Amino acid sequence: MIVIKNSRVRQMLRWVIPLLAIPALVALGAAVLPEKQHLLVSLGVAVLAVVLFLTGFEQKKTGARRMVIVSVMVALCIVGRMIPLFKPVTALTIIIAMYLGGEAGFLTGALAAVLSNFYFGQGPWTPFQMLAWGLIGLMAGYLAPLLKKSRALLLIFGVLAGAAYSMVMDVWTVLWYDGGFNPALYLTAVAAALPHTAVYALSNFAFLWFLARPFGEKLERVRVKYGV
Repeated sequence: MIVIKNSRVRQMLRWVIPLLAIPALVALGAAVLPEKQHLLVSLGVAVLAVVLFLTGFEQKKTGARRMVIVSVMVALCIVGRMIPLFKPVTALTIIIAMYLGGEAGFLTGALAAVLSNFYFGQGPWTPFQMLAWGLIGLMAGYLAPLLKKSRALLLIFGVLAGAAYSMVMDVWTVLWYDGGFNPALYLTAVAAALPHTAVYALSNFAFLWFLARPFGEKLERVRVKYGV
């Protein structure tokens, strides 16, 4: 397991990779690369997500243990996407980010999207899904102290995360339909997707209501026991 030892480099990468590098890569891929090369963008996002994950720890044993837990959560997310309509990917990404950090949350969301799409279908939309779920995990990690203290705040965050995911995917919808970003068309797409967005946001509310506490207790126990 590679370790990034320089603390200044780690801090810089924690901000540059998720907020600049990955969004720029996704935007560039959508604007420049043909659809048949979308897998290159997805691969690039996955690699950057792993690098971001590596910034979150200093010891090899700690990083390896975190990776095992992330792998399990990614597998649960993939299985969860098989559930019709109600999908717990966002909720599980939020939960792991709360207990293992935003880097782990970003990696979980990004890998859940690209790996599950080998079943659901890869396409130019995959990098947007990776970015959306990844950023939700990252923000959940940053807000973890607040989300752990207040169940109400956690549920509100889950609802907003569902809306944010849908709005990011609406960007892809406009780019696919119009060949460029049209603000008026984007607002139309957001309005048209409101019923689906509402269902998805409410499903996040339900999953976090039932899963946050039991999953959180287990993750906290593992984190303390193995020094993760």
